[in-house]
Amino acid sequence: MELGLVGLGKMGGNMRERIRRAGHTVIGYDRNADLADVHSLEELVGSLKGPRVVWVMVPAGAATQSTVDELAELLSPGDIVVDGGNSRWTDDEKHAEELRAKGIGFVDCGVSGGVWGLENGYALMYGGDAEDVAKAQPIFDALKPEGDFGAVHAGKVGAGHFAKMVHNGIEYAMMQAYAEGWELLEKVDSVTDVREVFRSWQEGTVIRSWLLDLAVNALDDDEHLDKLRGYAADSGEGRWTVEAAIDNAVPLPAITASLFARFASRQDDSPQMKMIAALRNQFGGHAVENKK
Repeated sequence: MELGLVGLGKMGGNMRERIRRAGHTVIGYDRNADLADVHSLEELVGSLKGPRVVWVMVPAGAATQSTVDELAELLSPGDIVVDGGNSRWTDDEKHAEELRAKGIGFVDCGVSGGVWGLENGYALMYGGDAEDVAKAQPIFDALKPEGDFGAVHAGKVGAGHFAKMVHNGIEYAMMQAYAEGWELLEKVDSVTDVREVFRSWQEGTVIRSWLLDLAVNALDDDEHLDKLRGYAADSGEGRWTVEAAIDNAVPLPAITASLFARFASRQDDSPQMKMIAALRNQFGGHAVENKK
């Protein structure tokens, strides 16, 4: 099938390649002309046969809103827009309503996989009407990992990004636990090879995971993380998870504490945040701040 893809950065560019490898046609647009197949959204829409599917992969907030607004004027009834960025689920409801008024469908899709997704596939969580999801299903099938799992129709509009938000909240807490354990091991005199302790946990333990594998990768690159500043940003989804927990009276002590720990990292050079920063760089290519 044909797909229009808006946003060809670290994630979008690799997604375009994976979808093409699956035999589909992808026409991509990006503000960076060196990455783009076409030079405008208007040209992108005009290059697709109806009913059109346009996947938006741009930063959440104003960039996504302006893209949806422009597509609303260019697309036709029966077309659909898929928002694969990290939008807040409440924005999805607004976008769906705006597009529905013009007969255009909307699907929100949380995407996980980072810089590794091209080869390993992307975990997908999508929300929307079954009819709209079906129009994009070949693309979901192309992007997901091999096998029976890795993709889910999570519910109605907003469910995909809500599920991805909770996924990222859990990710915060898991990274924080590894980081705290690493700092404690580094602190004591009796443990002389912390990196190999972490490596030993990769097989046969109940805490083995891909994040643990990435922690070992980071320690292989910089055994004591001496090159990194103990600072870790937050993408916003951790905050949204805590806000949703408050709204729904659901206790999230571990996730909330991990978010606050990131705030603390901005006050001092936190050893734990070196590991958090290293992990975020390993799985998502997120920027790190090196010591000066």
